[in-house]
Amino acid sequence: MSKLLDAFNANSGIICAVGAGGKKSTLYRLAREHAGRVGVTATSYTTFFPEELKALEIVAEAAELEQRVLASAGDGCVAYARPGDKPARLRGVPTDLVGHLHYAGGFDATFVKADGARMRWLKSPRDDEPVIPEGATTVLMLASARALGEPLDERVALRLEQIHRICGTRQGDILTPAHLAALFTSEGGLLKGSEGCTVIPVINMVDDESRAALAEEAARLALQRSERFDRVVLACMKRDADPLVKVVRR
Repeated sequence: MSKLLDAFNANSGIICAVGAGGKKSTLYRLAREHAGRVGVTATSYTTFFPEELKALEIVAEAAELEQRVLASAGDGCVAYARPGDKPARLRGVPTDLVGHLHYAGGFDATFVKADGARMRWLKSPRDDEPVIPEGATTVLMLASARALGEPLDERVALRLEQIHRICGTRQGDILTPAHLAALFTSEGGLLKGSEGCTVIPVINMVDDESRAALAEEAARLALQRSERFDRVVLACMKRDADPLVKVVRR
């Protein structure tokens, strides 16, 4: 068993990443860690799949996509999406098709990017987000530790007005661990759309001691405020060595 997959509840099922601060790097790292048959896809726009996935790539419209994914076989990674209508972007796959392909295609795990963040470190979902596939089992709610201690503005955060409503902040306020805990525990924040799933907050980009201390404080506050999850994962997913920094449990 993999300690990394265990921490993220990602050994099996449909695992979705929402929020900001490293959804793709998290999903790709988990997919590479998995020894079985895994799918990698998105229900929102995404970028081209990286070479390090070493995946069988299938990019086609829905009918052909279904045929080709179901025709694939064996362990390893199958990365699939629909052709994009903008440069360097792929379109997401309908939610019902993701669920169908996971079960009919015999995947041990399917990793799904379920919303976009436009390269910000923090976000709150808009009305039609996140786009969670049918049969999803785990939702990873991501935020970047780099946002902690930074002024809240458009450089740092997406859907800023909604973040202010959830966190009680104003433009330019410094993001504190308590604010991040509020975003993790609000049904209108990163919990949105996760009903019936195992939920795990993930604070990514924890790459020094000061960020680790702030992230751990946010994790403990979030665990005090919500019964929806039993752990918060602190990580640095782009680190070559073990990306787990700490798993903070109730």
